[in-house]
Amino acid sequence: MHRRERTRHLIELGGLVQKAGLVELTDDDRAVMLGAFLVVAGKLQGEEREQALTVWRRRGARAFDPK
Repeated sequence: MHRRERTRHLIELGGLVQKAGLVELTDDDRAVMLGAFLVVAGKLQGEEREQALTVWRRRGARAFDPK
């Protein structure tokens, strides 16, 4: 990935963190956010991976849907 593309990708990921409300909910505590991300990563490495992806994909799609 080229530098400009990588930068755009990282900015978009940061936007998802903001859209999810994690900045406000954690009082911008990055250690808390990283800990939460590690819990998610652990779940994705476990037996519940497919079920979690299905649920999270559905919730994410609803959050993107402009009503």
